[in-house]
Amino acid sequence: MKIGANNMRHLSTKMCMTRDIGVHGNLFGGSLISWLDEVAATWSCDLCRNPNMVTVKINEMVFQRPVKVGNQVSIYGKVKDVGNSSITLYIEAKTKNFYSGEEELVCSTIFIFVRIGDNGKATNINPDVKENLMTLI
Repeated sequence: MKIGANNMRHLSTKMCMTRDIGVHGNLFGGSLISWLDEVAATWSCDLCRNPNMVTVKINEMVFQRPVKVGNQVSIYGKVKDVGNSSITLYIEAKTKNFYSGEEELVCSTIFIFVRIGDNGKATNINPDVKENLMTLI
């Protein structure tokens, strides 16, 4: 993963396709939320070295600009906090102009994931993993 300014990591790139478009000719907000949740959840599992991370909260999300068919959407993230059983991630999506390379913010939000055990209840993140994650904040 590439690390950019402010410890932001490039996590994924998606291409807006015709199937992703809503009734107003823009990327359907639900599709973008789904992309962000999938990418953030996968990253939280990777960071916490455990496949049992679940989304428990997504903060407010404001869509600042439309995404059109053919637009590339880059998803970035950084670790904001680590609790005993949770990790908080700041995630943002940007569109990229293919010609200039310039990116513009589409939306950003905070995701909170919790590690669960086989019983579906919160369980602690491995202390060694947590200590390592604290260096990313």
